[in-house]
Parts: sequence; C-alpha cells; structure tokens
Amino acid sequence: MSEIITAGLDLGKNVFQAHGADAAGQPVLRKKLRRGQVPAFFSGLQPCVVAIEACGGAHFWGREISKLGCDVRLIPPAYVIPFVKRQKNDAADAEATCEAALCPAMRFVPIKSEETQRAAMVFRVRELLIRQRTQAINALRGLLSEFGQVAPQGAANASKLIAIVDDPESGLPADAASTLKVLITALTKLEAEIVKLDAGIARRAKENDVARRLMTVPGIGPLIATAIATLAPPPETSRKARDFAAWLGLTPRQHSTGGKQRLGAATTLPGHCVSQCPAGQRMGERSLRRLLIIGANSVIIKRHVHAEAKPGTWLGGMLSRKPPMLVRVALANKMARIVWALIARGGVYQSPATVA
Repeated sequence: MSEIITAGLDLGKNVFQAHGADAAGQPVLRKKLRRGQVPAFFSGLQPCVVAIEACGGAHFWGREISKLGCDVRLIPPAYVIPFVKRQKNDAADAEATCEAALCPAMRFVPIKSEETQRAAMVFRVRELLIRQRTQAINALRGLLSEFGQVAPQGAANASKLIAIVDDPESGLPADAASTLKVLITALTKLEAEIVKLDAGIARRAKENDVARRLMTVPGIGPLIATAIATLAPPPETSRKARDFAAWLGLTPRQHSTGGKQRLGAATTLPGHCVSQCPAGQRMGERSLRRLLIIGANSVIIKRHVHAEAKPGTWLGGMLSRKPPMLVRVALANKMARIVWALIARGGVYQSPATVA
C-alpha cells in the first residue's frame, strides 16, 4: 500500500469512516473505525495531514489526533459539500473531506482549546435558558389570555403576568391559578440561573484584558465583550476587518455575474427573521452577530447620550436618511470592524470627530 499523505475522517457517534490518499491524491485506504479504534489507527500511520469536517466533536478529535503528530485541519461542512461526487454516505463524505484538504485555496477552522470550549459553553447554556424563559413567558401570557387577562409583551413585563396569577381578585379559577404557578416556579428558577451566568460573565469581563478594551466601544458591554473574546477566532485568521465582518454574516449576500453587481440581504436575523431566511443565507456566527446587532440597537435607542450619533457623524447621517433596521446592521458591521482592529492592533476605542 502506498504511503498515506492525506487522510479524511468522517465523524459519527460510534462508527467513523477514514479515507487515505497518497501524494498523487489517489485513494489507498477506506476503513471503518469504531470510536475506540481511532487513536490506535492514526498512531500506526506516518504523520500526515488529517482533514475533518468542523462539526460536533471535531475540536476534541482534532486535539487528540494532533497529539499523535498529525497535522489536523478542520474544514467547514459547506466547503466539503461540493467535493461529494455522488450519493451521500460516510465513505463519500470522508473522501470529499480528504479531497477538500488538498485544495490550495481551502479555508480551515482553527482548533479550539479545552479552555476556549469551556468558556463558550457558558454562552450556549445562557442562550438556551433565555429561549426557555421566553417560551415560559409566552405560554403564561397565552394561557392568561384565555381568561381575558392581557399584559404587554417582553420579559420586563413578566412580573405583571405573575401578579395577575397571585392576585386572588383577578377572577382566575383556583385550579387554573395553581396550574399556572407551576409555570411561574419554572420561570423564576430560569431567571435565577440566568442571573448567575450573567454575574460570572461580568466577572470574566473584568479579568480579561481584551474584553476590557472592547467595552470602550459604544454598544459593547460585558456580555458582548466576553462573547467576542471567547467565540471569535484569532485575528490573524482574517486578512482585514472586512473579512471578520463577513465571517460574522454582516455583509450582503452576493449573486453577481457578467460584471453586474447584485447584492442581496445580509444575514441579520434577530429572532423571527432567521426562520424566514433561506438556509443558504444563514451564514456566519449567529450568536456574535445577534449580540452585535443588539448592541447597535442600544446605541440607536440612546442616541442622545452617544457622541457617535450626533448630527454630523456617520451614524447621525445614516439615521436621517436610512431605514432603522438597515442602520442597525450597518452599525453592527462597523462595530465588528472596530472590534477586529482593537483585537489585532491593541489600544482602546476613540470617538470620531464631529463634522462641523
């Protein structure tokens, strides 16, 4: 058998598929592996390039196989799909991953450390709890509306819903009130856990030098600053600030041809907008993109206290002539570029001068 120069590994829950190619790119190995056989298999090979799709568990296996002397490269799944020739299966996916790694212009995902993954877990859990809190509030509001009790939308108005249930004069049947109190108990517990996570995030923001510098940018608080410091890739993976904004999904989708520029919508997508966006357009880092748009929205809401939104500034001009949502996304794009510059070059944010 020829020496394996490049290997593709398709991950699974229990059964993995390996594909090996020689220096000419010709297949020399196709093998199924149980989970426990993976370390022994790669330790028996000469050090080679091992390509893996960047999916669940990929960073763990990237670290483990790297310890065996192999050069592990994680590839975004969207970049592997064009190399699948016919009929999707594990063997075809492993072969496509191997061939994608041989492409000179291929882009790879940096392997995350255990520390980075532990820190990122806080934001994933917090996002899940917030979704569950929203579901509980919506369920409570909907059930109360069946008895003619209505309260304004928003998590800030959840206390009004709770007060209606606790009020014996509200007119709710006793058995309905006792049932809704089960939902209120779950909602109270979710709120308490979110507060704990927020306190931990604020503590990390004070301890992290990058997060402290990012918080000098208007619209970026402890949560957004810590999320960027944790979830964003190293600045050297982007050639310039515009590439980082594009990685987040804050640039328009292109469908240009024949010298004609056709720009579509950006993947903005707070909340309900994401579900209306075709799958091919939901690109970029969703969590960071959403947080930056929320931060941009806070700047626009409090424009009277931000020097960046005064008349004569870039943002002031945008607010006077563009739709609000477009301005939010444009400001989030600008914030992303500022973030990349601060991480890559150091320093703190300085407000722009106002044009007279």
